[in-house]
Amino acid sequence: MTTITPLKTIGLIGGLSWESSAEYYRIINEATRDRLGEFYSARILMFSVNFAEIEQYQHLGQWDLATQVMIDAAQRLERGGADFILILSNTMHRMADELQQHISIPLLHIADPTGQAIREQNITKIGLLGTAFTMEGDFYKRRLQDQFGLEVLTPDAEDRAIVHRVIYEELVRGKVFASSREQYKRIIGDLVERGAQGVILGCTEIMLLVQQEDSRVPLFDTTTLHALAAVERSLKGN
Repeated sequence: MTTITPLKTIGLIGGLSWESSAEYYRIINEATRDRLGEFYSARILMFSVNFAEIEQYQHLGQWDLATQVMIDAAQRLERGGADFILILSNTMHRMADELQQHISIPLLHIADPTGQAIREQNITKIGLLGTAFTMEGDFYKRRLQDQFGLEVLTPDAEDRAIVHRVIYEELVRGKVFASSREQYKRIIGDLVERGAQGVILGCTEIMLLVQQEDSRVPLFDTTTLHALAAVERSLKGN
C-alpha cells in the first residue's frame, strides 16, 4: 500500500475579496498536486468573511472593528484544526501583529515570501502597487525595509488614487478592463523610471489584471508567492 505524504492543514482567512481567495485555492491545490502526485490536494480550512463589512470598516477608518472580525476568523480556524494561517489580503496585514497575539498557531505573513523572492534577485529598490491603505501606510513598507533591506517606492498621489480605484471598483468585483491594464502598465513604467528594479503586485487581486509580460522589470505577485509558501510549509508534515 502506498504511503501517503502527511500534510499540515492550511487555514485561510478569505473573502477579502473572494475573487482572490479562489485564486489562492487553485494555486495551493495545483502546487500540491504538482509536488506530490495527481491525486493529491491540499488540507485546507477557509473562513470567508463578508467583504462588504470589511470594505466599509476600511473606508470609514474603523480598523478596530475590522481587526475584531479578523481575530474572530483566525480563532475559528485555530479551533477547527488549522496548523498555520494566511490572511488572503495585503491590506489586512495591517493588523497581522495583533491577530498573531490572539492565536497560538503561526501566521504566515504575505510580505515575507515576497521580500525573500525580491532579495533572491538581488533587487534593493522595489515599486509597490496596492490599495491606498497599503501604499500609504507604513505597516507593509516597514516590514520590507526592516526585514529585507528594501527601499520601497510608491506612485504619486494621482496614480495611487487610480490604482486604488481600479481595485475597489473593478477587480474585487471580478471586472478586468484593458483600459485599466494600460493605466497600470504606465504606472509601473513610471516607477521603473524612478529607479524601481521590480514591482510588487501588493494587492491580491492585481494578478487578475497585470502579468509579467506587462512589465520590463520583474513583477512579484504576492498572491502566488504567498500561496506557494503555504504549500511549502504544509509539506513539512505534522
